Amino acid sequence: MNVPFLDLKAQYQKIKKEVDQAVAEVISEQYFILGPKVEALEEVIASYSSARHGIGVASGSDALMLSLMAVGIRVGDEVITSPFTFFATAGSITKVGATPVFVDIDPKTYNVDPSQISERITPKTKAIIPVHLFGQCADMEPIKELARRYDLWLVEDAAQAIGSDYIKDSHTTQRAGSIGDLGCFSFYPSKNLGGFGDGGMVTANDDELADRVRLLRVHGASRKYYYQIVGVNSRLDALQAAVLLVKFHYLEEWTEKRRENADYYNHLFEGIDHQALDIETPYVQYRNRHIYNQYVIKVSKRDELRKFLSREGIVTDIYYPLPLHLQECYRDLGYGEGDFPHAEGAARETLALPIYPELTKEQQEYVVSKIGEFFHSFVP
Repeated sequence: MNVPFLDLKAQYQKIKKEVDQAVAEVISEQYFILGPKVEALEEVIASYSSARHGIGVASGSDALMLSLMAVGIRVGDEVITSPFTFFATAGSITKVGATPVFVDIDPKTYNVDPSQISERITPKTKAIIPVHLFGQCADMEPIKELARRYDLWLVEDAAQAIGSDYIKDSHTTQRAGSIGDLGCFSFYPSKNLGGFGDGGMVTANDDELADRVRLLRVHGASRKYYYQIVGVNSRLDALQAAVLLVKFHYLEEWTEKRRENADYYNHLFEGIDHQALDIETPYVQYRNRHIYNQYVIKVSKRDELRKFLSREGIVTDIYYPLPLHLQECYRDLGYGEGDFPHAEGAARETLALPIYPELTKEQQEYVVSKIGEFFHSFVP
């Protein structure tokens, strides 16, 4: 049996007629940059994320960079974030001239550990970027309290977490993208809501911040050829918006299917003889709504297991094989191996299994049976 890591062709076949019609409308209208379809997408994403504003931009990476520009992060500033995330999180900090300051992760959730943030705050610290990794919100209540106490901007990296909820107690549900000052989303094709190329969105509840992001994404111009500030070219195009508007109608259905798949994986792993099995399945903190952009297990012999699964027709992936503090481009920051042991351990031992909505139970059963087969081969 073959089990791909992601099957976008299967997704497309189910909505082909709607997507093709939406794309044809854009081509017929010849309105390709921003415009009514982008505005419509901005409205639905803002509402879905419990935010007042949505601002469509060219990518999730640009969403982060524009957010930092909007709150005035510049050369000499420091921004605290996680070393265990996609490069764009720290790269956006560097691109605006600031310095990323890393804090180790919680070894269960893989999100930044709030208890370690305060010791990294200095007079140069101006913002915190918590990452909602793999589809689960970071522990935002203590992070938000620190941001208030030290007068820091709070920018959520929600690239993998559209529709994720932070539910620390039964009284309050907060949706990713509405908890901090600004939220940043990605519409990269592999995301729960993915386009036919790059795309991103910034969410905000503050009118002034939202207007500033809108200004920055069009070179800083309030009207054509009149520039108030120096911005960038980061506009979401109408073709992507048209595709995303079609897909948005299926987002909840697809997300619930991912959650069902995660539950079934958990059930299957519980049914294996654990004498030989050395696996940690995803940990859900509090009562959070985890939307499983990735289903990530922590496993010994990770690299050997991945090779074995590949030979058996099962495609997996590693998010992420080298934490950011050990990347060559950040060598000048002075970090070394052992500085963030939980992030380094996650980089060595985590493996993402297929979790896409079209995944069948039979495919999941095959994946877990092969993992069990691999580990039982080590039993004396």
